[in-house]
Amino acid sequence: MMRSMNADARGCTFLMTACMTLCVHQAVAEQSAGILKVCADPANLPLSNDRGEGYENKIAEALAHDLKLQVEYTFFPQRIGFIRNTLRLKDPVSQQYKCDLIIGVPKDYDLTATTLPYMHSTYALIFSSRSEFNGLRTAEDLLKLPREKLDALHIGVFTKSPGADWLLKNALVDHAVSYSHQNGDVYESPARTIERDLANGKIDAAILWGPIASMLVDQRAKEPKWRAVPFEPDPKIKFDYEISMGLRQGEKQWKDTLDAWISGHRPQIDSILLSYKVPLVDAAGHVSSNATDGNL
Repeated sequence: MMRSMNADARGCTFLMTACMTLCVHQAVAEQSAGILKVCADPANLPLSNDRGEGYENKIAEALAHDLKLQVEYTFFPQRIGFIRNTLRLKDPVSQQYKCDLIIGVPKDYDLTATTLPYMHSTYALIFSSRSEFNGLRTAEDLLKLPREKLDALHIGVFTKSPGADWLLKNALVDHAVSYSHQNGDVYESPARTIERDLANGKIDAAILWGPIASMLVDQRAKEPKWRAVPFEPDPKIKFDYEISMGLRQGEKQWKDTLDAWISGHRPQIDSILLSYKVPLVDAAGHVSSNATDGNL
């Protein structure tokens, strides 16, 4: 019985090794054919879209240029099922994976292998410019408002996010207008949802990923302006995240190539991010951005 179990274990190990080797060979083969196959959301600016207008699109283009490859996309909404329908999905005819790289995933993401992080950003509070908000420099400053003004606010927040935890921590959950990350419309994004409801007055403020907040502020540069302020590092709620690239487990050669590119091109990557006014968190936890008006 023990010999049988050991034989089975050896067989499983062999099969796993063979499968991982096959994955590596396929990714390398695609690159040898001159193609960088990228998995992306078709409508999630400022990250990516199907017109190549997001900062993840620009990073993919820079990577492809240096590796002498052409970018080819597989688009799918970045929600439940994204990894299964992109990075892990094979074409039924060719049996090749649909794509080999996700430009943005959290560092140490459990559904993929991850590269070195290339970006460190944070969540933000976005709001229209109103007299009661003039003194806000960080999100925590919102809590300094007189209680009667605080109690009159409606704050947009996505479920299962740091923003929801922050509202709960500060006894503001009754003022939350909650949104789901899952939506039947593939072209409905967090940016579009918050932009619509903040513009029509359904909400007075919203908590969302800093790069998205920066984009909305930039689009509302004329009166009435919108502003956004960052969430500083919090010992109890994680607002800041490092972002890496995602690839399949076991593709060491591909990972080494990507890590080397990231390490050697950080100024170029930062330049792309800052051109989109992405708020960046430094090693000391301070938040900075390329905005010129004190906003994110």
